[in-house]
Amino acid sequence: MQDREQQVLDVEPRVAPRDGLAHRLLEHLARARGHDRAARAAGAVTSFDLNFREKLWRVFGGADRAVAVVSRIVEHVDVLVGNEEDLQKGLGVRGPDMAAASKLDPSAFFGMMEHVHARHPGVKIVATTLRDVHSTNRHSWSAVAWVNGQTVAAPTADLDVLDRVGGGDGFASGFFYGLLSGAPPEEAIKLGWAHGALLTTFPGDTTMSSVEQVRAFAAGGSARIQR
Repeated sequence: MQDREQQVLDVEPRVAPRDGLAHRLLEHLARARGHDRAARAAGAVTSFDLNFREKLWRVFGGADRAVAVVSRIVEHVDVLVGNEEDLQKGLGVRGPDMAAASKLDPSAFFGMMEHVHARHPGVKIVATTLRDVHSTNRHSWSAVAWVNGQTVAAPTADLDVLDRVGGGDGFASGFFYGLLSGAPPEEAIKLGWAHGALLTTFPGDTTMSSVEQVRAFAAGGSARIQR
């Protein structure tokens, strides 16, 4: 029991859990760090979706604690998924040096990558989706990645969205599939982009796409989803 408590508190030793929810979250964070270390030691590639939730961190210790805890997890991560807000609030990375011309302009995101790599040199890849919401059911959609200093971007698609929930996870899984299958970065980013786009045309956040459908859309790059 004492070893378990020490493992939990090792995540953030300066602040003890104040309630049951905080204690359970610390347990999960400690377990995640242990898994990442073991995976890396075994030669596996590790990934982490920042998915920053400001309201959760308000309850769990605030902005400074969020950066401290998340940064310690990222020490053991190879591939990082997160948008500008995730990087700024989850990792404390300073904002872009120049404002983006639009929500689909990747220049601001690319401008932050060197800052991420300087703080966390073990991170080899950072990726995110770009979305411009015109209405509830009409979105423009793209994706970008920084891969060992190389920047790649997907095309832009105009989507008729049925359910936007899960599009980001769909992108991440498609992108990871591309990387793990040996695709070059410019192809992997398109596979993630295509899978995330297709997923927004399904009800719920579970994919109904086949690999063939994802590859076909990624190769075609048409402006509308065809199923």
